[in-house]
Amino acid sequence: MVEPLPPLSLYIHTPWCVRKCPYCDFNSHEPEAGELPETAYLGALLKDLDEDIALADGRTIETIFIGGGTPSLLSPAFYRELFDAIRQRLPFAPDVEITLEANPGTTEQGRFVGYREAGINRLSLGVQSFQTAQLSALGRIHSGHEAVTAVEQARQAGFDNLNIDLMHGLPQQTPSQAMDDIEQALALSPEHLSWYQLTLEPNTAFFSHPPVLPEEEALWDIQEAGHQRLEQAGLHRYEISAYAKPHQQSHHNINYWQFGDYLGIGAGAHGKLTTIDQAGEWHIERRWKTRQPDAYLRRVNDPRGFIAGKQLISVDELPLEFAMNALRLTDGVTIGKWTRHTGQPKAVLLKRLQSAHEKGLLMEMPEKLRASPQGLLFLNELLALISDE
Repeated sequence: MVEPLPPLSLYIHTPWCVRKCPYCDFNSHEPEAGELPETAYLGALLKDLDEDIALADGRTIETIFIGGGTPSLLSPAFYRELFDAIRQRLPFAPDVEITLEANPGTTEQGRFVGYREAGINRLSLGVQSFQTAQLSALGRIHSGHEAVTAVEQARQAGFDNLNIDLMHGLPQQTPSQAMDDIEQALALSPEHLSWYQLTLEPNTAFFSHPPVLPEEEALWDIQEAGHQRLEQAGLHRYEISAYAKPHQQSHHNINYWQFGDYLGIGAGAHGKLTTIDQAGEWHIERRWKTRQPDAYLRRVNDPRGFIAGKQLISVDELPLEFAMNALRLTDGVTIGKWTRHTGQPKAVLLKRLQSAHEKGLLMEMPEKLRASPQGLLFLNELLALISDE
């Protein structure tokens, strides 16, 4: 009997943005003068996919996520051609979820209509805040009014599955200001809200020149009050920084957290792919692509292809890799998922969880890997215990 492989998603990276935000550590680059090289990038993405396609032969794409950078800088026609070409190579699930990240400052009604017609059925709007001072501090190119208008235009274009990205713990932000952002977001009735704290990441402008951030006590007040308000409004926390209405969770992100597979194409994209050899041995490999947009485009004619690196995950590394993802989900992941998505017996995972259980950081549910409320608060410490076990 052939073992079924984990579900397969597709991540597509768009590396350009109008302006690099000072907090951003993603692979994003301000374009040089002139229009974006849509035709060249389309060709590169498809050749990139062709190089990986043997690892996904015969498998169905369950979800697609287009991230960045700012994917909404590229035209609806670009995505229509891209999806048509991908479908010629791999089948899409009948209910495939296709998410596009969009910046409220780079969209208008016609584009939203075009994206919906191209097959995109979920939008993730990078709002971050609705307040002028906070948006300015974050280097965002849109206003609060433009964010509200973008949501309204997306609804008019037929989008009924919409996420709003919102940040808290912003420079000099008060708890009251953070709650005002939540109230404005709730007034727009999103199906999903990604709500996360600003962190100062290495290799960012904020890391080099840190802004004044709220004190720890204020951050705790914001987190507690915000969580309670979102739950009260019917947006339930299902992942550390994600809230959703019932049945509106991001299927793409859940596949990540449940240790599913995903192809990654585009400049700097990462992928994780599982194969099973003729002897029944499982091989789980992470792959990543050339980061710089110009270098990525030049790889079209390079015999080395687009791969910048790859790494097989050893059996010893698998428990931590699995836990780093699964424990982000508030409801955890069944132990059966471990076996089905790694090919390893339960014992390999369970023996690494003993110390965390003893310290009360994991729930006492033998059929499920799930962090306790304390474990969610101290997830890094919990993962360190699993790593050291």
